Amino acid sequence: MDTVAKREIIIDDKHSPELAFILLSGVARITCRNRKGDRILVIMVAPGMIPGFPPPVPLSYNFRCEAVTECQVGTIELKAFIEISLGIASDDFKQMAASYLGRWDLVQLRCANFMSCTLEERLVLTLLELAENFGIKDKRGLRLTISARHQDLADLVGASRPRVTEFLVKFERDKLINRDERHLIINRDRLEGFLARTHSHR
Repeated sequence: MDTVAKREIIIDDKHSPELAFILLSGVARITCRNRKGDRILVIMVAPGMIPGFPPPVPLSYNFRCEAVTECQVGTIELKAFIEISLGIASDDFKQMAASYLGRWDLVQLRCANFMSCTLEERLVLTLLELAENFGIKDKRGLRLTISARHQDLADLVGASRPRVTEFLVKFERDKLINRDERHLIINRDRLEGFLARTHSHR
């Protein structure tokens, strides 16, 4: 087990694919380079298996997993991990597979859903996804245990930071979200209701 300090790189796409990495505690994030060469956020990672990076393509995206907070990280040879996994109960295996593979599925689903959504709807979907993965119950909704910076949200929805800030101010005014110091509190019912209304008008 290794301790990785905040902002340090846990793994990048140069690490051996024969090793599996497990985030035991803390919060990490996976970033890559966009077409302009800027590093952008792709997905936030909660404790569990750190998903392997997509196979390399002719364009280099330079994927890496970085510690957002201080993290405890374990490693195991992928061969040994598979052998251990084959001996566990079906439900445990499904949970492990969802942790390892499901996160990239969420990224692909988010991108597919975004194609037909306005920026406002994309931001609502992203806030709901973050609440699902990093939300704890609060009397006003689900409090995010991570700091949702406007630039990070902009990366996730493919927009500029000022536009995201504009919508977050509107969401707060409409009571879709609340602020408690630096943390966002997500009103899931109101956000889901917003999506239902926007789609019923199409």
